[in-house]
Amino acid sequence: MNLQVIKNINGQDEYVLLPVGVYASLREQIEDELSVLGLSKGQEGEFVPFDPADFVQNPVALARMKAGIKQVDLARKMEVSQAYISKLEHAETVSESAVNRVLDALRK
Repeated sequence: MNLQVIKNINGQDEYVLLPVGVYASLREQIEDELSVLGLSKGQEGEFVPFDPADFVQNPVALARMKAGIKQVDLARKMEVSQAYISKLEHAETVSESAVNRVLDALRK
């Protein structure tokens, strides 16, 4: 089987890309093991979905992720550069006016 390994900035293995069929098989095995242990299942028997709000603190990044668009697409809507969007998303604080501009653009 041919797997692609993605390394982090330090050169250490961080992620592995694998075929969907292998993923599905592994996921099924993991779910079976977890069900035996009674772990990680919600009330309806499904895993709790990933919510970016649990991990992303920046309001611009969070709004863009929830809208399901890329930085470059938001930049086009706002008529700014993708670099500007990236700068907003990496800022420790974002002004209310900048957040409102982003939200207005996402509504378009």
